[in-house]
Amino acid sequence: MNKIKITFFVFLLASILEIVGIIFTIPILVYIFKPLIVFSLIFLYVFSLPKRLKWYVMALELCFFGDVFLMFPGKMFFIFGLVSFLIAHFLFIKIVVNSIKKTNVLKVVYSVIPFLTALSLLIFILKDSLHEMFWPVLIYGLTISTFGSVSLINHLETKSKKSLFMLIGAVIFMVSDSVLAINKFYEASHLFEIIVMSTYILAQYLIFRSMVLTEKYNLLNENEINT
Repeated sequence: MNKIKITFFVFLLASILEIVGIIFTIPILVYIFKPLIVFSLIFLYVFSLPKRLKWYVMALELCFFGDVFLMFPGKMFFIFGLVSFLIAHFLFIKIVVNSIKKTNVLKVVYSVIPFLTALSLLIFILKDSLHEMFWPVLIYGLTISTFGSVSLINHLETKSKKSLFMLIGAVIFMVSDSVLAINKFYEASHLFEIIVMSTYILAQYLIFRSMVLTEKYNLLNENEINT
């Protein structure tokens, strides 16, 4: 069994045990395996390619720290986690924007409307319960909405498998963070906790698949140019 298969097995096992820990409220499983999910994904990405994109590795590292911070109670840890994921999403946006070769105003408008509408609905639901967290949550929401919008622009331009993975990953990431916000600020539910982690894992894996396909495509083009 090679390094890629072993690391993927670790990622899969950590994901399953994390969800099991949440479903059956087993804190030891949650605390051990939550950080291991993205940590194993970093190594899976590194082992999958001879050349890696440093911005994506940095984004995963920030997500790892964000996961660790959000495991602890208290507003300070929540803000640290929010900032970690905020910067990670800035890097995701940078990665996708660098892939967009051309676009037009109409496609930008089409791409912004669904995400801005979803964010507006979420803020409307949460506005009375956010209090001093209103602006941090709004800024984070605008950032992840931008990630979704640029991913949709990119997919409308390329119609490729890698851009589709990125788009679905961005959408599911937004769903995960929206449910997390509802669970924290509006109505807490054990079901919401399960949904948040399940969608988060799926989103991270789809973005990872998009990045691997992108780098393999770039390497193939480089080899064709050199031959």
